[in-house]
Amino acid sequence: MTSPDTTTDVEPTPSPAVRNGTFSALRYRNYRLFWYGNSISFVGDWLDQIALNWLVISTTNDPVMLGLVNLCRGLPIMLFAMFGGVVADRIDRRTMLIWTQALAMCVAIGLACVVAFFNASIWLILVLAVCRGMIVSFNLPARHSLVYQLVPHAAMASAVSLNSITLNLAKIIGPLASAALIASFGITTCFIANALSFTVVMAMLLMLDLPPQKVTRKQESFLASLTGGFAYMGREPILLMLVLVALVPTFFCQPYIQFLAVFAAQVFHTGASGLGLMTALAAAGSICGGLLASRLQRDARRGSTMLIFMAGFGASLILFSMAPTMYVAIPVLFAAGAMHIAYNSSNNTILQLTVDDAYRGRVLSSLFMTRGLMPLGTATMALLSTVTGPRLAMALMAFVVVAFAAILWMRMPKLRALRV
Repeated sequence: MTSPDTTTDVEPTPSPAVRNGTFSALRYRNYRLFWYGNSISFVGDWLDQIALNWLVISTTNDPVMLGLVNLCRGLPIMLFAMFGGVVADRIDRRTMLIWTQALAMCVAIGLACVVAFFNASIWLILVLAVCRGMIVSFNLPARHSLVYQLVPHAAMASAVSLNSITLNLAKIIGPLASAALIASFGITTCFIANALSFTVVMAMLLMLDLPPQKVTRKQESFLASLTGGFAYMGREPILLMLVLVALVPTFFCQPYIQFLAVFAAQVFHTGASGLGLMTALAAAGSICGGLLASRLQRDARRGSTMLIFMAGFGASLILFSMAPTMYVAIPVLFAAGAMHIAYNSSNNTILQLTVDDAYRGRVLSSLFMTRGLMPLGTATMALLSTVTGPRLAMALMAFVVVAFAAILWMRMPKLRALRV
C-alpha cells in the first residue's frame, strides 16, 4: 500500500499561496494525465448512456423497461463494489484500472454489434448491461483510490471538485454530441465512439509517472479483508453516517437524470432533442455546483453545509416535477444539478480526508454502491410512475430526501457540527 507521503515524493509540493486554489490539483502532472483521460472517458460514457436510454424508450415506449436496463447496469455495482474495494486495497491500482478499462471497451464493442447486427435485442442489451456493471464495480474503487496517490493531502479537495466538474462537463458535451451523432449517423455510432474513448484512458494511465505501489501482502483472507472494511466503518460512526448521507439521496433523487427520458417523451413531449437539452442544462448546473463547492472549500467541508446542499437538491426536484412546461422547468433543473454536485462533492471530500488509507478502497467502494442504488431508484421511480404518473413519482421520492436532511439536522448534532 502506498503511504500518504508517497505523492509528495513524485512531484514537488506547490507553495501555500497556491495550495488551496480551485484548480491547484492540475499543477501535478500525474493528476493532469489522469484528468485528461477521465475527461474523454466521461464523454464516452454519456454518449453510451444517452443513446442507450433513448434506444430503449423509443423502441419499447415502456418506462419499466428503461428502469430494468438501468437496474441491470447498476445492481452489480451495488452487489460487488465492496469486493472491488478489497481488490483495490490488495493489488496495484493502476494495473487494475487498465484491465477494467480494456474489459469495458470489449463490452462497448459488443453493444455496438448488438445494435447493428441483432436488431437491438433487449435481452442481449440486458446481458451486456450486467457485464458493464460488473466491470464498473471493480473500476470505481481503483479509480478513486488512485487519486490519493496523484496529489498531496492539501490538494485533495481541488481534485475531488475537479473530478465532479469534469464529469458534469461531460454531461453537457456527451448528450449534445449523442443527439448530433444519432441524428446524423445513427445510434450505433455513439457506442463505437464510447469504445474508442477507452483507448485514450489506457494510454494516459500508462503515462503516469508513479513508483510501484507498495502493497502489503495481507495474511488475512479475502473474506476477512471484506468484513474488516465493514468492521472499520462500524467503529467510526461519522464515516458510517457519511456513507448513509451518500446512499439515501442517490436512491431517491439521483434517478432524475435517467428519468428525464420519460419527461421528454411523456410529460413535455420534446423528443430526443429535449432530452439532450435538459440533460445538458442539469449538467451545466452541476458544473456551477462543483465550482461552488471548490470555491467554498472550508465551508464545503462542514457537515452543516453538506446537509443544506442535500436539502436543496431534493427541494429543486420537487419544483421541477411541478413545472408546467420544459422551459419553466429548465431553471429549476439547473438548480437541482448545482445542489446535487455541491452536496456530493462536499460529502466525498469529507470522506476522503477522514478515512484511513489502509481501508481507502473498501470505504470508498461502499460509497460507490450509490452507482447501483441509482438504477434501483430509477426502477422504483418507474414503477411508482405507473401508478401516480411521472410528476408525482419524482416529487414523492424527492420529498424523502428533504425530510431526511431535516431529520439529520435536528437529531444528529455531531454530523451537523462536523468539519475537516
